[in-house]
Amino acid sequence: MKTIQVKAIIVGAMLLGSSAMAGNYNFTFNNGFNNGGVVPDGSPIGLPITTNLTGMSGPISSLTMSLNVSGGYNGDLYAYLAGPNGGFAVLLNRVGVSGSATMFGYSDAGLNVTFSDAAANDIHFYQNVGGYDITSGTAAWQPDGRNLDPQSDPNLISSAPQTALLNSFAGQNPNGTWTLYLADVSSGGHSTLNSWGLDITTVPEPSALGLIGLGLGILLIHRRRC
Repeated sequence: MKTIQVKAIIVGAMLLGSSAMAGNYNFTFNNGFNNGGVVPDGSPIGLPITTNLTGMSGPISSLTMSLNVSGGYNGDLYAYLAGPNGGFAVLLNRVGVSGSATMFGYSDAGLNVTFSDAAANDIHFYQNVGGYDITSGTAAWQPDGRNLDPQSDPNLISSAPQTALLNSFAGQNPNGTWTLYLADVSSGGHSTLNSWGLDITTVPEPSALGLIGLGLGILLIHRRRC
């Protein structure tokens, strides 16, 4: 009796497990941007970029994002990512802004980074990290995450908690229209979007075959006990 029960459970679990393997989807976007990718200088209108993604199976389990911007002043930039079915992450919110001493943020021109919640350091204070890498495209940083108006008091921005991160997309359907928004909120210098990308990992819903396998296992156990 015990042998039949164990086999039934194993068969059902194997079928269910095989149907729930994670999927990984990579997308890179490097052309066709509005205004040639130029972010309007000193304007809250900004540069909205939308793209429709299809063909992915199951809800999002994790997500990272790449962003390549050249020119301008990094401390002028505000950027966010919005998902098609929920989720909102603030990628940049005037990096370096921190009270009256650095009220205009960092003056570096451009960045080429990957955003990951699991990265070791917060991009808002990247100059505080020894040997920081902001342009090679190989370094990962936590998104800024400070969900405040970029024209707020610099003290409020720098002290705000990181509440708008990439984990907000977990559990959401990844198919549909994604929006990347960039704005330059302080006059002087033009930033240009060169490319951006998404690396999305999903966990597919259990397939009908997996559910049938589990159901048969339960049925066999029930019959044996009867």
